Amino acid sequence: MRVLVAGATGAVGKQLVPQLIAAGHQVTATTRSPGKVPGLQAAGADAAVVDGLDAVGIGEAVAKAEPEVVIHQMTALSDFDLRHVDRTFAKTNELRTTGLDHLMAAAQAAGVRRIIAQSYSGWPNIRTGGPVKTEDDPLDPDPPKAMRSTLDAIKYLENAVVSSPMQGVVLRYGSLYGPGATDAFLGMIERRQVPVIGNGAGVWSFTHIQDAASAAVAALDRGDGIYNIVDDEPAPVREWLPALATAIGAKKPFRVPVWLGRLAAGEAAVSAMTQVRGSSNAKAKRELPWELAWPTWRDGFARGLHTVTGQDRASRP
Repeated sequence: MRVLVAGATGAVGKQLVPQLIAAGHQVTATTRSPGKVPGLQAAGADAAVVDGLDAVGIGEAVAKAEPEVVIHQMTALSDFDLRHVDRTFAKTNELRTTGLDHLMAAAQAAGVRRIIAQSYSGWPNIRTGGPVKTEDDPLDPDPPKAMRSTLDAIKYLENAVVSSPMQGVVLRYGSLYGPGATDAFLGMIERRQVPVIGNGAGVWSFTHIQDAASAAVAALDRGDGIYNIVDDEPAPVREWLPALATAIGAKKPFRVPVWLGRLAAGEAAVSAMTQVRGSSNAKAKRELPWELAWPTWRDGFARGLHTVTGQDRASRP
C-alpha cells in the first residue's frame, strides 16, 4: 500500500517506518526537521518536511503522496511532569486536535480510505470498578484538574477518527518504553525522584515501542474503531516501579504517604500512583490480530529498554 506516516521521527515512528517498508509498503514519512530527512530516506521512505499544525503544508504533503492509508503518530514531548500534565502535553494536544483536523481534511480531499491514529490507554480509564478496563468501559468522567485538557484532546481525537467517513482506527498505546521513549523518566528514577506514593495500587499498562509500531502495521487493512495496544500484564506501581529501578541499576524508589505525595507532586501524581486502572489487549489480539514481541514489561524492562531485537539489552549511551 501507499502509506503516509505523519510524525515519522518520534519514538514510535522510528520503529514504524522500517516495519512498513519491510512489509513491502511504499511510505511517505513526515518530519518537522530537515536534518532528519537523510535518515528517513536511508530507511527507504520518501520524506516530507512539514509542521503538523501547518494546514497548507499537510495538504500538499498528502496530495503529493497520494496515500491509501494515513497514520497519525504526531507528538511533541520532551519531559515528564505529572504535576503539570496539561502543560507537558500542550503541543501534543494541539497535534491531537488542530493537527488531526488538518490531516483528516487533507486525507479526505485526497481520497484516503483509512486513517489510523495514536491515542493513549492508562490514566484516562475510569478509576472505579475492576483493575483492568476494556474499550467498552467509559473514560474517566472527572479526572484530576491537571489532566482535563489532555483528556479532552484524547476524546476529541478518538471521536473524530471513529466518526470519520474514512475507515478509522484508534490505537490506544499504554505507557511507552524502549529506545528514545523513556530517557527522561529513567533519569528521574535514577535520581530517586519517582517515589511509590501511598499503597502504590495504581495499575499501569505498558507498551514497547516495537509493539506499538507493529500494531499500526496490523491495522493497515484490519480492524475498526478503538483498540487498547498494551502488553499482557497490567501491574500496580508498587510492583513495576521497583522492578524498573532494578533494571537500570538504580536504588529502590522511596515510599511516601499520600499527603506528602500530594504536596510534592500534585493530585494527578497521587491518582496515577494509587487510583488509575490498566487495560486489556484482548480485542486487539483477537481482531487485528496482533502479536507482541514483548508480552510483559518484566522482560521488556530487563532486556528491551534500549533494544528492539529481543536480544540482551545494549549498554546505555
